[in-house]
Amino acid sequence: MPTRTARTAWNGTLEAGSGQVELTSSGVATFDVSFPKRAAEEAGGTTSPEELIAAAHSSCYAMQLSALITEAGGTPQSLDITADVSLGPDTVGFKLTGIKLTVRAEVDGLDADGFAKVAQAAKETCPISKALTGVDITLDAALD
Repeated sequence: MPTRTARTAWNGTLEAGSGQVELTSSGVATFDVSFPKRAAEEAGGTTSPEELIAAAHSSCYAMQLSALITEAGGTPQSLDITADVSLGPDTVGFKLTGIKLTVRAEVDGLDADGFAKVAQAAKETCPISKALTGVDITLDAALD
C-alpha cells in the first residue's frame, strides 16, 4: 500500500508566525496556516489541522460506507458526508474535543435499519476513524 506525504514550512512563533502546508504526494495544492486563524471562528482564507482531518475523515468514511453498502446488497446512489472537527483546550495546549459525522444518502436496496447498521460499521472501520479512537466521534446518518 502507498505512503502519502504532506509537508509544512513554518516561520516565526506560534502567535506571530505562519506557514504553508503542501499536499506533496498529489501536488494538488499548498495552503496557508496560522495559529490565530486556527483558533478563530472565521478561517480567513487559511486552513487548519482540524479542517484537514475533517477532509480526510469525510472522504475516508465515504469510501468505507460505499463499500459496506455494496457488501450489504445495496447500491449507493449518492452520499453526502460532513465531518465537523472541534478543537478545545487541554491540560497542556489543545486537543480535538469531538468529531461529528453527518451523512445523508440515497441508497437502493437497503431500508433505514439496514442503512443505519452499515453507517455505524463504516464509522467503526474506516481507517481514519480507527486512527482517531482517542476522539469522541458521533454519527448522524439518514436516508434521503
